[in-house]
Amino acid sequence: MDTIRDMIAAQRTELAEVLAALPAPAWDEPTLCAGWRVREVVAHITMPFRYSGPRFMLELAKSRGRFNEMSDRVARRDAAAMSPADLAGALRSNTGHPWKPPGGGWTGALAHDLIHGMDITVPLGLAQPVQEDRLRLVLPDSLTGKSVRFFGVDLDGIELRARDIDWTLGSGAPLTGTAADLLLVLCGRKLPAGRLAGELSARFSQPGSPGSAGSPDSPGSPGSPG
Repeated sequence: MDTIRDMIAAQRTELAEVLAALPAPAWDEPTLCAGWRVREVVAHITMPFRYSGPRFMLELAKSRGRFNEMSDRVARRDAAAMSPADLAGALRSNTGHPWKPPGGGWTGALAHDLIHGMDITVPLGLAQPVQEDRLRLVLPDSLTGKSVRFFGVDLDGIELRARDIDWTLGSGAPLTGTAADLLLVLCGRKLPAGRLAGELSARFSQPGSPGSAGSPDSPGSPGSPG
């Protein structure tokens, strides 16, 4: 059975393979992180590998302790300065890096890589199934879970109901999708049309999407889970 560190390394390796195959224009495509293209998301994913602790604290100080502001500024700056090959290489060469988000542990590191990977693959329409054992470690088991509180998504009167694994969260009107897509909902992402079903699905779908219907074959401010 894989350890969580094995899962993290595998998740990074799989995303690195996806990035290596992307045509150049795809690096400028939008992602589920509002305002970030593929290149900004990869810059963000790899920032912990490229920045020492003191350098990270210096950047945080420049933003007066505002982590989201710092993350956005650094991601945009590094995405402009680094080539796609350099960004992909920073991920590929750090699949076993021991970084963990403060207070998040190994589960937080797995969530960070898994969610931001889907931020890239889902809008690009790439079939990149997420392993169930990884999802089980990241999905919350109650509405009081840390990840639910962190993103502050309003789930009052809604039951999230996965159609591909045995997992539900909350109670009320059902919102149905793959477990991976529902994890993105929990992280405040707006999903492309047809990925969610339920009378309230429009609330969690991108503007202009029908917000209901279909059962797609594949699962799956710049929010950051870690």
